[in-house]
Amino acid sequence: MIFDTHAHYDDDAFDEDRESLLSSLPENGIGGVVNVGASLSSCRQTLALLEQYPFFYGAIGVHPSETAELTEESFAWLRTAAKTARVVAVGEIGLDYYWEEPDHKTQKEWFHRQLALAGELGLPVIIHSRDAASDTLQILKEHQAEQLGGVIHCYSYSLALAKEYEKMGFYFGIGGVVTFKNARKLAEVVTYLPLDRIVLETDAPYLAPVPLRGSRNSSVNLPYIAQRIAELKDVSYEEVIKRTCENAKKLYHLNGAEYARSYNNAD
Repeated sequence: MIFDTHAHYDDDAFDEDRESLLSSLPENGIGGVVNVGASLSSCRQTLALLEQYPFFYGAIGVHPSETAELTEESFAWLRTAAKTARVVAVGEIGLDYYWEEPDHKTQKEWFHRQLALAGELGLPVIIHSRDAASDTLQILKEHQAEQLGGVIHCYSYSLALAKEYEKMGFYFGIGGVVTFKNARKLAEVVTYLPLDRIVLETDAPYLAPVPLRGSRNSSVNLPYIAQRIAELKDVSYEEVIKRTCENAKKLYHLNGAEYARSYNNAD
């Protein structure tokens, strides 16, 4: 079965058909999905999805672009929410310098705080980093993030930096971008990485793979991504599916019995 390690099914793009789409995922070969929080509102919606879909897991965290909304009170709520059953990570958290707001100081403050929360709760982290390579790595090292474990979501940096994260034991979230013709740098990274460091992700509804680029993305498109990885790694498609599912369970600390029970309950 295919495991989607990063999706946003709380997004407005799914308002018209969310229930029918999500209910159909198991019959389309999707055995697990992690719905990832990006704001306080999306974290609340993530918890609601966990109640409705037994094959869903959740990540609780605030995306760097949304950190201006955080307060001591809302952060206390995040701490409580992250203790909910089937919440498997703190994320997505990190730094995004592409936009001017929130300011870098605010982003860094809440990145530190959310990394500390992950350490407190013993949860892995889902890292978002855009145009902030140096600061992201520095802060992760300050928090000894290799002890937390986690995944670099939508990896977009150099091969040299990938080797740094590999040394720290991080996984790499590979999504639709790997199928793009201009994704030469990412193709180089995927070719280099051991298969046991790669997990599949959609970032749904964003970043649909070729040949669906520009359309709404969903977990049913993961075979396109897996096939491209198979080509780059010179292994079978079936091997990519098997290994990335195993990796996802290790990343999110899911034992085999728990995962099987969640999937079977979806039938």
